[in-house]
Amino acid sequence: MALFAVHDLTHFFGGLRAVSGLNLSLEKGELVGLIGPNGAGKTTVFNLITGIYKPAKGRIEFLGRDITARSPHAINRMGIARTFQNIRLFHDMSIVDNIKVAARHEATYGIVTSLFHPPGFWKTEHELDVYCRELLAVFGLDKKAGDRSSSLAYGQQRRLEIARAMATRPSLLLLDEPAAGMNQSEAADLIDTIRRIKDTFGLTILIIEHNMHVIMKVSQRIVVLDFGETIAEGSPDDIRTNPKVIEAYLGKEDPNAA
Repeated sequence: MALFAVHDLTHFFGGLRAVSGLNLSLEKGELVGLIGPNGAGKTTVFNLITGIYKPAKGRIEFLGRDITARSPHAINRMGIARTFQNIRLFHDMSIVDNIKVAARHEATYGIVTSLFHPPGFWKTEHELDVYCRELLAVFGLDKKAGDRSSSLAYGQQRRLEIARAMATRPSLLLLDEPAAGMNQSEAADLIDTIRRIKDTFGLTILIIEHNMHVIMKVSQRIVVLDFGETIAEGSPDDIRTNPKVIEAYLGKEDPNAA
């Protein structure tokens, strides 16, 4: 049984069909790229998976359970986390507090405990702090834990956003254009980071990315969308030379052109 699967997923915006009959499955530990031209429906797929949108048709399954009608919060608690195209950090908070916000659901105390701070509260807070700092170390950000997130360079902010998603201890991580705005050196660091966290945490990862160098380097398998439909699926080598993919990105050559 696949860790995650969508069946005949379809979604409309008004009269426009944004996703059309999508079928996709991920095995445990797999890293799959989801690519396509602008407007192909990639981020819409992420929004459907995470409960931000409700599909017009189709079913979404995770760990053998139907999660199609679940709320974003419930889906996250079940083990699916994501990042966004636009960085959404709390810039006036410290780096470690950005992680703690996401990891807070790990705390077992209730509202009375949080108000009156008995001894068990401080024990839980200490354990949470240790966990978050260990997670920052994986991303090379532990020495900056007390700094404001706004002080980080762009590539570091991208790493922090991934770390914050990881704080919820997901089984499935959705990365929405993590290399957006990165220079070549930052993108190379990102490739290493994605590979490392996949292996370290045994993650399954679905990644949207326009940077073809990144997607070809990290993906074991690639699915290509165009106008909301799957037009190709295969290994990076297969996708690189697929005529339908080339046409989707570059357009069909006009035989009457000079």
